[in-house]
Amino acid sequence: MGLMPAYMSGDRAAFALKAICVFPGNPAKGMDSHQGAVLLFSAETGELLAMMNASAITAIRTAAVSGVATDLLARVGACSLAMIGSGVQARSHLVAMSEVRSIKRCCIASRHFEHAQNLAQEMRSNFSFALEPVETVEEALKGADLIVTTTTAVEPIVRREWISAGAHLNLVGSSTPNTREVDSETMAAASLFVDRRESTINEAGDYLLAAREGLIGPDHIRAEIGEVLKGDKPGRTSPQEITLFKSLGIATEDLFAGEYLYRRAMEKNVGTWVSF
Repeated sequence: MGLMPAYMSGDRAAFALKAICVFPGNPAKGMDSHQGAVLLFSAETGELLAMMNASAITAIRTAAVSGVATDLLARVGACSLAMIGSGVQARSHLVAMSEVRSIKRCCIASRHFEHAQNLAQEMRSNFSFALEPVETVEEALKGADLIVTTTTAVEPIVRREWISAGAHLNLVGSSTPNTREVDSETMAAASLFVDRRESTINEAGDYLLAAREGLIGPDHIRAEIGEVLKGDKPGRTSPQEITLFKSLGIATEDLFAGEYLYRRAMEKNVGTWVSF
C-alpha cells in the first residue's frame, strides 16, 4: 500500500491523499494492478469533498506526464512506437503518444502474445496507424524511435543493443527499488530525465540497480522534467542521443487531477453526492 499526500495553495487550495494498493497479479484476473482512492479535502475546513477512483486517475495522469516528457524530449519526427505491456497503462499511453507525435506504426509486445493481440484488436479502431502485435520485445523495438514500457517485470526486458540511436524511452512500469524494466547498459547510455530526483534515487529500481553496479550515479540525472518544461534545463541535445524519462509519479499529479474532476462534477452536477 502506498500513501501519497499533497497540498495546493492559492484560489483553489486543497489537500489530497491517494491511498493505493499495488497487486501485480491482478491483470491475470482482468483487473488493474493499482486499486484505491483519491480523497480530496477542503483546505479551509478539512472537510472531505470527494472520493475518486485512483486507478482511473493514475492511468490518465501517468500517461499525460509521459506525453509531456515525450513532447519535450523525443525527436520531432519520431513516428514508430514500441509499446511493451498490454494493461491499463498501455491503453492510456497509446492515446497520450498519439497526441504528441504523428505515429505511423505501433508494435505491441507483452508477456503473453495473446494479450498483445487483444490490445491491438481492442484499440485498433481508435487510431489511424497500424497496431501490430509481435512475439518478442526485441522485435517490437526494431527501428522504434518511441519506446514505452508499462510492465510488471522484475528483471530487465529491454536491452541496450535493441535500442536505435535517437530513440526516446518512457519507463513506467517499475516503481520499487528491486525491480526494473531496462538493463544497466541502457540506463548508462541514455540521457536520464525524471519526475523527481528524490524519488528516483530512493525508489526507482531502474536507477538504483544500475547505480549499484557502478555504471551511473546522481549526476547522471540530466534534469527533472519540470525543469525542462520551465526552460531551466535543456532536453534533447542531438538527433542521435537516446533520451529516457523514468516515471514514478508524484502526489501533486493526483491532487490536480482530482481537484479538476471535482470542479467538473460540480459544474455538471454529475457523480453521486452524499451526506457525510
